[in-house]
Amino acid sequence: MTHDVPLPPRTGLPTSEERLRAALLYAQNTAAVPPGAAVGPPRGAMITGLAALALHCFSTAPSLLDLERIDVLVPDLGEPAPAAGRPPLPAACAYTSAHLVRTRILPEPEEITGLPVAPVPRALADAVAQLSDVEEVRRLLTEAVRGGYCEPQPVLRELTRARLLGLPHVADAVESLLAEGRALAEGQLYAMVLLHGLPDPCWNVELRVPGGLHLGAVDAYWPDHGVALEIDARTPRAGAEAAWDAYARKRETLEQLGVTVVHVTPDKLRDALAQQATVVRTALMTSGEREPAAYLTVLPR
Repeated sequence: MTHDVPLPPRTGLPTSEERLRAALLYAQNTAAVPPGAAVGPPRGAMITGLAALALHCFSTAPSLLDLERIDVLVPDLGEPAPAAGRPPLPAACAYTSAHLVRTRILPEPEEITGLPVAPVPRALADAVAQLSDVEEVRRLLTEAVRGGYCEPQPVLRELTRARLLGLPHVADAVESLLAEGRALAEGQLYAMVLLHGLPDPCWNVELRVPGGLHLGAVDAYWPDHGVALEIDARTPRAGAEAAWDAYARKRETLEQLGVTVVHVTPDKLRDALAQQATVVRTALMTSGEREPAAYLTVLPR
């Protein structure tokens, strides 16, 4: 839920810090106050949206001075307090235009330059909610992953919570976000094999029963060991149930044919590369203790 706040005409040329602090002060005087409570800063209020992304140093976000308004995330406590129940607005609030974004689920803020700032996934969702250009949305989402600010999954969760995935321009941009996340995970997978001395697999191949059933694609396959590896980059999205079912059926079919399927996630490849290498090495070393896998045709992906 959002709430636009009219402010007095701007005077002078404020600094970025003055604009940010003015927006937070305005939130203090405008956010709803429970009956009988003293007026004060709304608990958990923080800078969000494009202003937050600028503070997180996104190169694709406008500079703070170029923003016409500052988004402030505040707890949704009900209707805003009436003007008569609030003290006069601080003079600093004439410096900026504030836009209150009300929420019942507050994230843990990060402190940047001494100010409370929404984490990147939430700031992205609040920014995307105000944008209609698919290329602008795509640039922000891509930088979030490519720049190492966050993984795709928490961004998808925030976009889902904000009910933004049903918008065509957001859905189109999300495909780029997921592709970027998978490309980074594949690079980490290559590094795992190289750095930890694993045998070279067949990379990105399609598996097929000779003359028969098509089994689907895997990210790596060791035919001499009957071990396949897949990057599990599934994300909870609208309409994804069919893809999830196909994913499970493929794994079950491969295991019935004697193929050991190792699943790794992008976050584990990023945070626990050595541990994932140990899992793969164990599967390769124990292949001789299992029944030989069925012969499969390996095709380029």
